[in-house]
Amino acid sequence: MSDELRGKKVAILVANGFEEAEMIEPRKALDQAGAKTVLVSPVEGQVKAWAETEWGDSYKVDLPLAQARPDEFDALLLPGGVLNPDKLRMNDKAVQFVKAFCDSGKPIAAICHGPWTLINAGCVQGRRMTSYPSIRIDLENAGAEWVDEEVVTDNGLVTSRKPDDIPAFNRKMIEEFQEGQHQGQTGSGSGGKQMAGSR
Repeated sequence: MSDELRGKKVAILVANGFEEAEMIEPRKALDQAGAKTVLVSPVEGQVKAWAETEWGDSYKVDLPLAQARPDEFDALLLPGGVLNPDKLRMNDKAVQFVKAFCDSGKPIAAICHGPWTLINAGCVQGRRMTSYPSIRIDLENAGAEWVDEEVVTDNGLVTSRKPDDIPAFNRKMIEEFQEGQHQGQTGSGSGGKQMAGSR
């Protein structure tokens, strides 16, 4: 166990249908780096994972979303899976929770379909990002610059495409979480890229 993230508290926001490997492996990396990880969900009690082609295991929810306060956390992890971010982006409380991290400049790591929720939170305009290819157009339509790379960082926002990218994703996530708040990590786009007159 190392101590790069000792004293850091990380929220992991999921709904039913999150991709199992995209929660378990990054969480393990965060724990090993000394962070305190908290599984936050609008689902109370147990939240169910998706494991590639079928339902996976259930995991204990550490903190119900209704009780979660963004100001009590240093960073946010958004695992993917198709069902999970689709549920989160339709949940006003989840969207506001994510938006608070963007607005405060706290680092965020999102993998696969995870960036879907960032769109609804207004966090992607002017940001350089990647994702699972099927949501590329959604991100571009929301003003992101999409690239096909295993891991992309932009002012504290870390994104990756798929489970194969997890080792690179974990390394960059720990780096950005260690750095803490980023000036350019806001809901209105990063430095110099904000569109004139945009809201």
